[in-house]
Amino acid sequence: MKFVTSLAFADASHLVPIAMAADEAGYDFVCLSDHVVHPEHLRTPYPYTPDGERRWPAFTCWPDPWVAIGAMAAVTSRLRFYTSVYVPVLRSPFQVAKTVGTAAVLSGGRVALGIGSGWSRDEFELMGQPFDGRGRRLDETLEVLRALWAGGWVEHHGEHFDFDRLEMSPAPAAPVPIFVGGFAKPALRRAARAGDGWISDLHTRAELARLIPEVKRLRAEAGRGADPFDILVSCSDVWDLDGYRALEDLGATHVVTFPWVFYGAAPEDLPAKLDGLRRFADEVVHKLA
Repeated sequence: MKFVTSLAFADASHLVPIAMAADEAGYDFVCLSDHVVHPEHLRTPYPYTPDGERRWPAFTCWPDPWVAIGAMAAVTSRLRFYTSVYVPVLRSPFQVAKTVGTAAVLSGGRVALGIGSGWSRDEFELMGQPFDGRGRRLDETLEVLRALWAGGWVEHHGEHFDFDRLEMSPAPAAPVPIFVGGFAKPALRRAARAGDGWISDLHTRAELARLIPEVKRLRAEAGRGADPFDILVSCSDVWDLDGYRALEDLGATHVVTFPWVFYGAAPEDLPAKLDGLRRFADEVVHKLA
């Protein structure tokens, strides 16, 4: 079992100290989320809460994840980084390929791209990208990203992107893993067919007992059952060694936590958060590594 510290909602000034402490304490990854802006009023309900309201208030800190990853990679040596999740179809695939590929090169290959199709029509329109058809555009974007990261001359002639031979340098020395987030049928199928892993939302253990076998079944249907596949889960009702062992038995490979929450640290209290991170490493991470 590998452990991930989530930096969603964290103050930007906390990211580098937390990454340094996580690197020293033996965590495997940190992950960051992605929002460009926070509209005061939404036309698109948030899909992951019963009432459609967002889980965070206005003025929550959302630093650019790839700028943040660059800063954290520069002060760590073994810790890895991924986005949970980044929305590539809010941007040009060339911009995404350049940003993520450069981060992979400069970090020594310590990054993965966690992606989703996005849910906020408001944000798509502000970014000048079409909201409708974003799933098909995302599927093609993944093809373009992998082609550009492979290095050498590349051309692509598809439904949404059409370009003649070009190259993008520097290219990563190894393929950048792509993790696919979401639990609707299209997201599960995309993860199984085109991903190197699946990212859950905040689920219960019972929900994960249903979803993990489903994504594995879809992976086998796609002819990829024998390929390596990571399952990165957040679980709302597991917080002890036996619970984490049970998640591993279900097939989870990574568990995502806010470890300081278990010790009562306030979000703004960086020393308490670092203390909680280290305590969780001693009491849980090292015992399951």
